[in-house]
Amino acid sequence: MLFSEERSAEVVAESFAGTPDDRLREVMTSLVKHLHAFVKDVELTEAEWAIAIDFLTRTGQKCDPSRQEFILLSDVLGVSMLVETINHRTGGAATESTVLGPFHMVESPPRELGDEIALDDKGTPCLVSGQVTGPDGEAVADAVIDVWQANEDGFYDVQQPGIQPPGNLRGLFRADADGRFWFRSVVPRYYPIPDDGPVGQLLHATGRHPYRPAHLHFIVQAPGFRPVTTHVFVADSLYLDSDAVFGVKESLIRDVPEVDDPARAAEIGLGNPFRTLTFDLRLQR
Repeated sequence: MLFSEERSAEVVAESFAGTPDDRLREVMTSLVKHLHAFVKDVELTEAEWAIAIDFLTRTGQKCDPSRQEFILLSDVLGVSMLVETINHRTGGAATESTVLGPFHMVESPPRELGDEIALDDKGTPCLVSGQVTGPDGEAVADAVIDVWQANEDGFYDVQQPGIQPPGNLRGLFRADADGRFWFRSVVPRYYPIPDDGPVGQLLHATGRHPYRPAHLHFIVQAPGFRPVTTHVFVADSLYLDSDAVFGVKESLIRDVPEVDDPARAAEIGLGNPFRTLTFDLRLQR
């Protein structure tokens, strides 16, 4: 069967018929059909296709060890969230997942429960705590909790080498025998995703802003349970309803109330007043 506009997808899909891997054949066949349908639907011009190729080329060229522009592109198109959601359906029985994001690029330093992760002396002091449980509410002892967040200026440590201390606002904790964890940090702040590259140009051209609401990243795992990659979002943050990467889910939003208690502040090693963020996580088996 020869190529024509009418049967283009069928001709190209047929070329993958002999693919030994069944799943690869299924994915490539579907990709070709949808891609050709898109090109026909918008009647893509040669000039537009050249622009698209240039855009993807520049996206790859923008990637380096501390920045993944293709993940950013996937994020702003909502694909990252869709893949994450499809692969981690909870049925309401466990903590919902959300995107990993492009800045989980280094290992978080191991820390002890109660440690301070904010090393740059910026931001509003905050006590973060919670409990890790299983599907029936049972405590998950020794769960490993990996956390990271941006600083008061809206940057992750890997974005500012030489400015932020290495490992700033990152920590790898192990829950106690009751599945509980706690550490000292600062209140997360909203910030823009990097918009000085091709993805930022795409957002500007389409009239979209680059901002993410204030959040703290978590990866929680324990033997015998499915790990979860998620965020906790600050309830009064800007951009909750217009996250540039579509990562907000209602179940992940928490209040961060202020506590005015000098004795308690001194006990935990925070300035007074301080804020508290409580985020319990439930894992699936």
